[in-house]
Amino acid sequence: MNIKKSFRLIVLGISLIFTLPLFSQNSSFINPIIPGGYPDPSICKVGDTFYIVNSSFEYYPGLPIHKSKDLINWELIGYGLHREEQCTGKVNLVNVQSDGGIHAPTIRFNNGTFYIITTNVYYNEDAKTTDFVNFIITAKNPEGPWSNPHILEGAPGIDPDIFFDDDGKVWYVGTHSPEKPNFPGEGEIWLQEIDIENWKLIGKQSYLWRGACGGVWAEGPHIYKRNGWYYLMIAEGGTSFNHAVMIAVSDSLKGPFIANERNPILTTRHLSYDNWVHSTGHADLIELNDGRWYMVALGIRGDEERGSNMGRETHLVPVQWEKEPFEWKDIKYEWPVVAPQTGQVERFNPVPFNNTSQKRNASFVDNFDYTKLNLAWNFRRVPTKNMYSLSANKGNLRLYTNPNVIKERGRTSLMGFRQTESDFEYQAKMNFYPKSDNSEAGISIVQKDDNYFTLTVVKENNKYILQLKLADPNSKPEVLNKQVISNYNKEITLKVKSRNHNYSFYYSMNGVEFILFEETKANHILSKGYTGAYFGVHATSNGENSIDYADFDWVSYKSN
Repeated sequence: MNIKKSFRLIVLGISLIFTLPLFSQNSSFINPIIPGGYPDPSICKVGDTFYIVNSSFEYYPGLPIHKSKDLINWELIGYGLHREEQCTGKVNLVNVQSDGGIHAPTIRFNNGTFYIITTNVYYNEDAKTTDFVNFIITAKNPEGPWSNPHILEGAPGIDPDIFFDDDGKVWYVGTHSPEKPNFPGEGEIWLQEIDIENWKLIGKQSYLWRGACGGVWAEGPHIYKRNGWYYLMIAEGGTSFNHAVMIAVSDSLKGPFIANERNPILTTRHLSYDNWVHSTGHADLIELNDGRWYMVALGIRGDEERGSNMGRETHLVPVQWEKEPFEWKDIKYEWPVVAPQTGQVERFNPVPFNNTSQKRNASFVDNFDYTKLNLAWNFRRVPTKNMYSLSANKGNLRLYTNPNVIKERGRTSLMGFRQTESDFEYQAKMNFYPKSDNSEAGISIVQKDDNYFTLTVVKENNKYILQLKLADPNSKPEVLNKQVISNYNKEITLKVKSRNHNYSFYYSMNGVEFILFEETKANHILSKGYTGAYFGVHATSNGENSIDYADFDWVSYKSN
């Protein structure tokens, strides 16, 4: 039995262990339901299947889509933006800035078609302006293919919602800054009809609401119709500790909307900064076939210094509808009460459906044995052509060096998958024997273009050097440790392990005996922006032209 087959058997055993249900049937599930950097969840249901789409910002492919039958076990099935032709022109993911790109999508299903409406945020360096491009893509199958973007001209702002009313009309619900704001950061929700046949806005804009509690950063709207009443739910308070969900109601789609006196209906403003999760908000509601309701919302775990390397993740919360308790008000509508028992996102929760259990997959293994890349892999921006190959050396991922290095708006040979837990073990086996000096390849942990670790083999003066580099925001990348590998024989296994708020970096020449190379704190790549960390592989020729490449036999990730 060869080494690779032996490794696969070991990995299979590990995978089986780590994918076993953590709880017995009819018990509990753990939040977040989709761990890792999956913010701004939007949900819809077709038959007995639920679908969630999330923001993806500068990453490609964009708009990840998960499906589930039970709301607690989610499978990544594809992306809304999965072809380069979708991501050029006005929807530019080729050289988009960090924290730009795809924001706050909404997914809906109507008359046999899935719709995703969202915003691409692109900073034009030449004009010193930021373009907000709002567009719709459609598909008959949520796994794809999805259409090219239908740009909605004349749609200002961000975070659009698409609402299909009972009379057949289709509406755009957006966020913008009002012409005469009362204070900095005031947002306003607006409405306009969409001609869905010609993909354009028609009629006049209506202005619906500026939020419940001061309206600071009123955004992320969704409209629902229940028992003849229109409910407008929004995010408010920014994306940090004051993030919150607000709701208002009207008997007319164009308002006026009456704010719930008990707003916010979800927040962590009233909780300690040290609560297990904070910044909860930007939510969407879903009704089950039996009339029950749930909410999906983002939140940030406080694992590292009241922050998280995973960034903002998707959580699930029960909802029940209640009338005002005072009969003299003669109010006919109801309000959604989120997490009615505790009023907050809980780590442990009763399962939504009987006879189900959560199977949290705490591992990711890729042996690169297939002709297509695993859906979990992402790139920072649309990758350069011929950046990688799964056929050049079958059973391996071949990653080609190019002159590009990791930099803002750059497109280096870098690819990765989301970190899902604070404590983990990530390793990769690499065959790398470059012809050119300055070529390097290895593994990476990337938060942003100015915030990452790389553990790589570098060729310098015909010597092979192991090098650990750290880039902290607002400072130049720093080499933390480097040493000549005296017994380098083309193959090396690189590993990073996180435990007790520390990272330990290792290497092995035989895949069995690992040598500790360096240790650091785990808080260097905390999510301070919109995205979480990605584990990955990286190769570069550092500004020089070369024909070098690295072959990765496998990568393995498991949480501890």
